[in-house]
This record gives sequence, structure tokens and C-alpha cells, in this order.
Amino acid sequence: MILPLQSPEGMILMNSSDGGDTVDDIYSIMQSMAKNVQVANMDDGDYIGEDGLLVCGKCHTPKQYRLQLPGDESRTIVVPVTCKHRQEEMKAEEERLERERFERRVREIRRVGISDAEFENWTFENDDRKNPKLSDAMKRYADNFQEMKEKNLGLLLYGNVGTGKTYYAACIANALIDKGIPVLMTNFIRIINKIQTLYTEDRQHYLDELQKFQLLIIDDLGAERQSEFMLEQVYNIIDARYRSGLPLIVTTNIDIELIKNPPDIRYARIYDRVLEMCHPVKVDGNSRRRERLKKQFAERQELLGL
Repeated sequence: MILPLQSPEGMILMNSSDGGDTVDDIYSIMQSMAKNVQVANMDDGDYIGEDGLLVCGKCHTPKQYRLQLPGDESRTIVVPVTCKHRQEEMKAEEERLERERFERRVREIRRVGISDAEFENWTFENDDRKNPKLSDAMKRYADNFQEMKEKNLGLLLYGNVGTGKTYYAACIANALIDKGIPVLMTNFIRIINKIQTLYTEDRQHYLDELQKFQLLIIDDLGAERQSEFMLEQVYNIIDARYRSGLPLIVTTNIDIELIKNPPDIRYARIYDRVLEMCHPVKVDGNSRRRERLKKQFAERQELLGL
């Protein structure tokens, strides 16, 4: 019994006993189809090789091969194959599409995760490296983020105003986002303002949504109003992150001694959680913000001829 065969065009070929064509007729049809396919697949420069099969004119590898029919060693059919040149084109196209998909993902992560457009240019590449040891330490954190994440190791960047705490945090955020890692960089005021717009039952859901980011960066701890409500919300935000088991980076101008020795239980709850999750790193030196303002002042004076 001759088993049904699948033709190159998707036709089911049947035995004559099933009311179809004879095997010879079917074979002739298949040979004719193969010739038509050969013509259809021929591009400029292609040629017929000594074995009668189509060869790519660019890479000189076969675009066809002979397939032996089951049950009859004397009969073969010619079927199309992808030449090396076309395989490389297909691979390059898939890689291009994959790059585009990744770039779209990075753009979307950055759009959602970076709250201030200015932060997008704060990168390790643009770092002035006035403190190379600290710059290297921050880059090491980003380069080894998977290990930091596994150990749930965050950072507490503390120091005077304008020394670069937020800049370093943004460098880490951008480095991770460039790898397609979801990061949210925001501040307590923004989060709390959002919480205040929500009904009570939605607030926990919002806090849970924050934990979908592999790294949460909260800038300027202590800038929020020091009311009972605000302190409670700050604690809830930090505690939710603590329970998620994911790393947190916090920047603050608060003196480290005050963080280690808080004035009362309200602050102790917050600061103890932060110190438990975040390794304290002092960011010191001259205020870059003041240096930038001095430079801008001098440029404006010159522009005005003063």
C-alpha cells in the first residue's frame, strides 16, 4: 500500500485505489511542480548546477535538493531549500527586529521609570568623575545588579546638598534601564501625592504595583512635610519595599548620625528599615550645583557685557 504523501504545495497525494491519479501521474505532476518552483525561486545570477538543481548566484549554495520518495529508491522529487545567503539575510532580519523590540522596551521602561526628563542624561558616560572611587563603586553596583538583587542590597546615598547623590542614583537607573531592567526613580512627595488621590482600598494595590520594578529609587528622603500622616506614608512605602525582598536606593540630605540615632519612635521605624535594606554611602565634596550656578552666572555676565 502506498501511504499518502504531502506535496511541496500542501496537496495530499493518494493511491489510485482511493480513486485518485496513478502513481506515475502523481510523480509527473510533482516533477512539473518542482520545475515551476525552480523557475519561481530563480533570482538574478542564479544558475542550474551540474546536478540539474538551482544554485544561488551570490553564495553558490543549493536552493534545491532531491528528496527520495518512500518505497521507491528510483524516484525522487526536487524540493526548495534556503541557501546560505538567504539564511544569513533571514538571521540578520530577525536580529534587527529583535533589536527594535528591545529598544522599544527600553524606551517604554525609561518613559515609565524616570520621573524627570533631566535625569535621562545623567549617566556614567557623562560623569565628570570628580570622585572616581565613588563613581566606580556606583558603576560596580549597576554592573553587578543581579547579585545585589539576590542579596537584596540597596544603597543609602547621604551627604550635603548638591554633592551628586541624585546624579549617581540616576546613573544607576539609566545603566539598568539600558539593559531592559525595570527601574522606577521618583520621590516620596510624588508617591504620597498619588496615594492621597486614591481610595483606601486602592492604596495597597498602588504600593504593590511599585514592587513590580526590580529597583526602586526614592530621591530626597526628608524633603516631605514632617506631619504624622506623611511620616506614616513614608514608613508604609519603605515597609512595602522591605516586604517585597527587592532592593531600594534612597538619597537624603539628613545627617547620618540622625539616621542612626533618630529623635523618636516615628523616625526610628523609618530609619531602621532603611538601614536594614540600604548600605550607607557618603557622597561628599564641593557642591556641584553651586559650581554649575557660578559657571552659569559668569556666562550670563559675559553675554550681558557686565
